[in-house]
Amino acid sequence: MSSRVAVVTGGTRGIGLAITEALSKAGYKVAANYAGNDKAAAKAEAENEGVKCYKWDVGDHDACVAGLRKVESDIGPVDVLVNNAGITRDGFFHKMTADQWREVIRVDLDSVFYMTRPVIDGMRARGFGRIINISSINGQKGQAGQVNYSAAKAGMIGFTKALAQEGASKGVTVNCICPGYIDTEMVAAVPEAALAKIIATIPAGRLGKAEEIARAVQFLASDDAAFITGATLTVNGAQYIAG
Repeated sequence: MSSRVAVVTGGTRGIGLAITEALSKAGYKVAANYAGNDKAAAKAEAENEGVKCYKWDVGDHDACVAGLRKVESDIGPVDVLVNNAGITRDGFFHKMTADQWREVIRVDLDSVFYMTRPVIDGMRARGFGRIINISSINGQKGQAGQVNYSAAKAGMIGFTKALAQEGASKGVTVNCICPGYIDTEMVAAVPEAALAKIIATIPAGRLGKAEEIARAVQFLASDDAAFITGATLTVNGAQYIAG
């Protein structure tokens, strides 16, 4: 069991909630960040011992600084940061607006800097840190109708590789997980015929489970993963195999 402090952005629903639950069960004190769904946050906090929910916009630098300061005041210095929060604003590029572009980059990519920068000095000083970025299969292979999202998620991979080199000598690992299509509320909303076509492209023959992503996060957060850094872990049922 761990007594370390973990922050999970977008940590009250979907993949983020599964990560919050897995880390809580492993003994972490978890700060689950969320953007707007108070009901989901209250449920996550009530059902998971050691979880405290915090509401702020991860695409706002000042909000991240203040939110992380509050977390550290309440439960202690951040040992593990999971950058999971993300949104989509899909549309073909020739019809994409500047607002659709900016909003996805702001929430999905800028947030990784805004959340990581306030905690990295403390991690380096203490000689331990785990930064785990939740990217996407579409950040690896691209996806029509998601130029903004694919760009943001690919940016997370580059961020991971560069920061891993800076943190390695200080005991700070930085890794990336790229989920494929996972059985969450968002995917469940896809029309049945379209979902069947997606599943047909997955050699494993099924959608992934949020808990499968959470277990990968739990391992990368552990002491056992101390020599793994700068890695991009694909969890997609062989739908896409990066070279």
